Amino acid sequence: MSANDTPVRHQPPTATYDSAFLKACRREPVPHTPVWFMRQAGRSLPEYRKVREGIPMLESCMRPELITEITLQPVRRHGVDAAIYFSDIVVPLKAIGVGLDIEPGVGPVVDRPFRTREDLARLRELTPEDVPYVTEAVGLLTRELGATPLIGFAGAPFTLASYLVEGGPSRTYENAKAMMYGDPELWADLLDRLADITAAFLKVQIEAGASAVQLFDSWAGALAPADYRRSVLPASAKVFQAVAGYGVPRIHFGVGTGELLGLMGEAGADVVGVDWRVPLDEAARRVGPGKALQGNLDPTVLFAPRRAVEAKTREVLDAAAGLEGHVFNLGHGVMPSTDPDALTRLVEYVHTQTAR
Repeated sequence: MSANDTPVRHQPPTATYDSAFLKACRREPVPHTPVWFMRQAGRSLPEYRKVREGIPMLESCMRPELITEITLQPVRRHGVDAAIYFSDIVVPLKAIGVGLDIEPGVGPVVDRPFRTREDLARLRELTPEDVPYVTEAVGLLTRELGATPLIGFAGAPFTLASYLVEGGPSRTYENAKAMMYGDPELWADLLDRLADITAAFLKVQIEAGASAVQLFDSWAGALAPADYRRSVLPASAKVFQAVAGYGVPRIHFGVGTGELLGLMGEAGADVVGVDWRVPLDEAARRVGPGKALQGNLDPTVLFAPRRAVEAKTREVLDAAAGLEGHVFNLGHGVMPSTDPDALTRLVEYVHTQTAR
């Protein structure tokens, strides 16, 4: 299945269709503001550390039963309104044979960084047969979750390209930007191919039962708006267009992207994720009408006393009061040393404060 294929429009799963999360994504009235957290399934939970003990990260992303257990853990513990499929942005690259691994304390490391046109040959089309564990895990999860929606997950073409070109995490993106500026045709072809792979990965998750999808462009905040529009937006738009026919909400999130919010919405998302640097009412002005917003409590607030957490949460809710649709989330992922009980209390506080 190519990312260019027009998918058959699927009817939304009836069990999750009327959930607070999907209603908020569709900008419909909700019984309460829905809550979920990026990286809610992960290192902040002792039960996660226990089941992951001795199992490398990428291997844990390829075991359906383990994916299912890890994805469900925060739903059980915190009572969040949606689950996020447990994976890593480099999983589809690994699945098509790119030589990489996730090194503890470092992140994804590519054994041969992409630097020339010949390297494009290493990016073949992704098919459902490459990721059977995804189909199996999503099937297991949707049966367990019932009326709680499952959010599919993928890394955006720009962030994937940056990892491939840099060979690993970077603070300057000097090699990626050098290609973007110095060989724009190669850069465009690289992102276009990654858009097809990403779209195919999201399609597998949607067709297996995911109720929504989120595209993480973690590194897009390193770009000026003009560079984003010219060199990144077309590939992200291709991903969103490829899954548009399924009728599931599409969320777009990046870190440090306050100057890009309007463009990220323009790429085709139904919901634009906002980090903690821009208040939601101002973010709504930048994004424009017709989009729901997601966010945006600073993750570090959770280390403060309960009264301070509630005060900062109240600020977020007040800023979101006039929005057409709002999904409460952190402005980035849950930090590893966060007290899980603080997250549970936060979910309860948001639900209580916003009950209609």
